[in-house]
Amino acid sequence: MYSHYRLKWLSSVMMGALLTGTCWSDAELPHVLAPLTVLGRQDDAGLQPGAVSVMKEAEIQQLQPRSTEDVLRRVPGIYIKGEEENAVVVNVGVRGLPAGDYKTLVLEDGVPVQPGIFVGNSRYYNPRVQRMEGVEVLKGAASLRYGPNTIGGVINYQTKTPDDGISIRARYGSWNTREATITLGGNIPGEGSRYGVIVTRARSDGFMDRGVDMTDMMVKTGTAIGEDHFITLKFLYHETDANISYRGFFPDAYKAGAQFNPAPDDWFLTERKSFDISHDWQITPDVSLLTLGYWSDMNRDYWRFGLVSGQPTTLNADGFRVWNYSDEVQGNNRSFERFGLDTRLVAGHGALGLENEAQFGARVMREEMLDQTVRADRTAPRTPTQAFLRDRVDSAGSLALFAQNRFGFTERLAVTTGLRMETYEQKRDNRQSAASPDRYTNTEVMPGIGATYQVTSLAQVFGSVYRAFAPPLVGSVVGAEQPPTDAETSINVELGVRGADGRVQYEVTAFQMDFSNQVDPGVSGIRNPNEGSALIQGVEGMLGYDFDNGFRVSGNLTWIPTAEYGEDRPGVAAKGNRLSDSPELTGNLVVGYQQGRLQTAVLFNYVGEAFGDGSNVRELTTEETGTWGGEIPSYYTIDVTGQFTVNESMDVFGAIKNLTDELYISGLRQGIYVGPERSFELGAKVRF
Repeated sequence: MYSHYRLKWLSSVMMGALLTGTCWSDAELPHVLAPLTVLGRQDDAGLQPGAVSVMKEAEIQQLQPRSTEDVLRRVPGIYIKGEEENAVVVNVGVRGLPAGDYKTLVLEDGVPVQPGIFVGNSRYYNPRVQRMEGVEVLKGAASLRYGPNTIGGVINYQTKTPDDGISIRARYGSWNTREATITLGGNIPGEGSRYGVIVTRARSDGFMDRGVDMTDMMVKTGTAIGEDHFITLKFLYHETDANISYRGFFPDAYKAGAQFNPAPDDWFLTERKSFDISHDWQITPDVSLLTLGYWSDMNRDYWRFGLVSGQPTTLNADGFRVWNYSDEVQGNNRSFERFGLDTRLVAGHGALGLENEAQFGARVMREEMLDQTVRADRTAPRTPTQAFLRDRVDSAGSLALFAQNRFGFTERLAVTTGLRMETYEQKRDNRQSAASPDRYTNTEVMPGIGATYQVTSLAQVFGSVYRAFAPPLVGSVVGAEQPPTDAETSINVELGVRGADGRVQYEVTAFQMDFSNQVDPGVSGIRNPNEGSALIQGVEGMLGYDFDNGFRVSGNLTWIPTAEYGEDRPGVAAKGNRLSDSPELTGNLVVGYQQGRLQTAVLFNYVGEAFGDGSNVRELTTEETGTWGGEIPSYYTIDVTGQFTVNESMDVFGAIKNLTDELYISGLRQGIYVGPERSFELGAKVRF
């Protein structure tokens, strides 16, 4: 890990070099630094035969989010199982899929960012909201263009394009939270080149003393080569030291409103570097080629204290039941590396006398995870005291091919057909054994068809049917007692209607996911890939309305009456039981007001009851080892935010989160995860 001194030096050198060459101008930012979208263009939502949600920068600023979880929580169909307020580890469920599952692809500017898609641990990195200007969530057959893990769809974060000049945004809040973001943008006159830097430093003692120390830096630059070629480069560095653990409270401490850290000596340490390069070639007005290359390297060291054998719990000085930690520390340490190349050709053509748009794509990708387990003790909790307990390399190579054509039969009716093929090989090399590496290979073919029909200027009907899959992780297929017969697959169907004019915007979608081979999330996603069928059915909807007096009301509601297991699963669930971490009802309401330089909002979030595991028992299963089950009661929170523009150079803002100070369970794992108490934030942004 970099020391803070070394990172500060690196940031200072890079920013100094950029400032030295800065030439400020009022020219518009060229295309080269625009974020890559999964829609193609921001106005392409109406061309997609599936539900689409797009949140832009103004909406994100209204939320004043701590993390990307706060943003996704406002998207219909999405449920967040929070572990702590900074969302260092992310648990997202889409359309009834269990939160923390691995069936939704997460991108940043079109690049996969989950640490391991084929090798594991997809949730151990969460992009930072401070550098985001938008987010797209794409569902339905249109998500076949991307993959794998698109059963729930695609989430694409869009990074900011820095304006000319320098801005400083600082925030202070509860739990001694201190955050500062410096944004710098510039251009080279006459060269068609732009660059920007965004650096964030944040520290917090954390709710329940779960402290976080985070550094995040993005360098983004691009240039035009002639009139038809554009090249963009982006470098990211991220580091987080978080005093967090899987372990939570026992019921007595939760009910009493206790606020101590249930695992005060456990640490979750991450460091990530990535580099992306994209080439956009406008071959003709109707034909374009986008090629995207990417590399990332991430370390995730997780140091956890073990429990006293035979007496894993005890009572603390206040009489609460707590975990009884030994002096032995275990480091579950993993590093991930990924290389990828993705190219897409988009061409408008007039075959069959119709207005068509064809897309062809190919992607090659390789992932590798070094998985090591070591032991240490309390005197030196991050210094190994013996040989590796585990030392292995999990890897995967994959090739994907994709083709799609959108047939414009009339001005109102369009039909989109698509086909995606993914072939991959997974391998495990046990470096403590002389045996040859174990391998697993598989190929999946995924067809899809969708359509849009413009009924009136305010009503477009859309629908799609497609086959989606999520590859089992290496640990599920290599060396398994029951070799898999197939990857996890689902037939997804949706039907909806949407529309918008200057004041109103709405979308309502009914959906179904019919799994032939559904896999429970399990610990780190490692589960038997032959678990059986499951069915999810529901409806999601959103509505926004602008009044003439400065008020805007927007909201969404998701109802999932069916999210059930299709067969008995011994030790997991009975047939008909509800999937874990899958609430039946979730909803959001935002009442915003903007007048002149003042902008305020009241935000309401509701989450219905859910179950911690597939057994669906009501009482908490407070096991001294293993994952807890039981009912997670429904809850709601209310946030209030405000922003005032002092002048052209300065904004001030503030927020109260969980206004009514609700005490609620945000999730279960090895104990109760407690939702954050009422908190306050105050900040300012200054532009130079």
